[in-house]
Amino acid sequence: MIDSLKHLPHATASDRELCAHFTDLAPPLTQRQAAIEAARCLYCYDAPCMRACPTEIDVASFIRNIHDGNINGAAAGILKQNIMGGACARVCPTEILCEQACVRNHDDEQRPVAIGLLQRHAIDNATFASHPFQRAASTGKTIAVVGAGPAGLSCAHRLAMLGNDVVVFEAREKAGGLNEYGIAKYKLTDNFAQKEVEFLLQIGGIEIRNGFRLGDNLQLRDLHAQYDAVFLGIGLNASRQLGLTGEDAPGLSAAVDYIAALRQASDLSTLPVPKRAIVIGAGNTAIDMAVQIQRMGAEDVTLVYRRGAESMSATHHEQDIAKANFVRIRTWAAPDAVLLDDDGRVRGMRFERTRMEGDKLIGTSAFLEIAADAVFKAIGQGMEPSALSDQMAQQLARDGDKIRVDGLFRTAVPGVYAGGDCVAPGQDLTVQAVQHGKLAAIVIHNDIQSRLEAA
Repeated sequence: MIDSLKHLPHATASDRELCAHFTDLAPPLTQRQAAIEAARCLYCYDAPCMRACPTEIDVASFIRNIHDGNINGAAAGILKQNIMGGACARVCPTEILCEQACVRNHDDEQRPVAIGLLQRHAIDNATFASHPFQRAASTGKTIAVVGAGPAGLSCAHRLAMLGNDVVVFEAREKAGGLNEYGIAKYKLTDNFAQKEVEFLLQIGGIEIRNGFRLGDNLQLRDLHAQYDAVFLGIGLNASRQLGLTGEDAPGLSAAVDYIAALRQASDLSTLPVPKRAIVIGAGNTAIDMAVQIQRMGAEDVTLVYRRGAESMSATHHEQDIAKANFVRIRTWAAPDAVLLDDDGRVRGMRFERTRMEGDKLIGTSAFLEIAADAVFKAIGQGMEPSALSDQMAQQLARDGDKIRVDGLFRTAVPGVYAGGDCVAPGQDLTVQAVQHGKLAAIVIHNDIQSRLEAA
């Protein structure tokens, strides 16, 4: 997966030493801390924090339950709206969602209630005797879900709750999608993604089949013929290209590939680590990559973005994490050329300085070179070209490389639905994908029942 970096030396620290660098970014609250924090909530009527939550969690209610010592009640309320509430409590950008909306931002403290940490406290400390939700009576219907990421798993769980059977087709060895393969190791620790999948499957009625990739050994036309409905939660798995000569040279790779290798490594000391690294991008993946390669032992890490810091899609909180980990952030610099040594390996990058002219980004014809042993691209993901290659898949309307859906997650092909990162509306957030999957499941179930009633 990271063959382009195999010429680099391995990490110099031991696996044990490196693992110590990937402990929880935000340690969990103690019971006393949670009680004190819950007491700060004003339990607002028509709470703005709830309106800011993409999955519509009743924030005030679950915090009230924590305050009253009803941890199971708090967790059940969260999971009813967001079955992946444990992961979202860890990775969701609460600083620009529920916590930004908190009215406590406007009092003398000017500090929001720590909603994310309280949500994690509830999920982590709940002690359910069995799965908190029961399946409805069987509908006798089976739905195919493609992709075992947050959107697909959320959709599968809600469909199962409604009495349907679900078969989830997943290309990789493990379910979990972005939570398993694409999130910084210090955000989801202790194999949490797999524990959450195991919990979710306790509802019953869900079968996961690994090793099935849409457009390869799995075709949409076959699924459409064999199942009562199909949900596509295939994400965006192809890394975008810089479009520069030398992009395939040893030393240049996609950030998501390194992050996946880091998360799956049984011994971190076996991973290649450059002495000097460049990360190109401005989102949370770029930040995750830069921070993690620094923690792996890189001595000099530079994150480069073609616009100003105010235009970065990574939140200020994420940017602060990068700075706290000694990542240098250079803005107003666009990739111009990959610099290679005599052996054809990456030795750095040349960037053209940029500026805004009106609403247009332009080059200034001034250049800078940054030395590096490795360059990591984090410039966004696109649809795998082969994913929608069969005749039926080609009938899906597209907006760029994303699938076009209506307001109810229906695609242009009747009986086929889609949600998560692979569709046009919404932000590329785990919590948004979970909501897409949940809402799509309700629509799928209702559409199937409507057809039965009309027959």
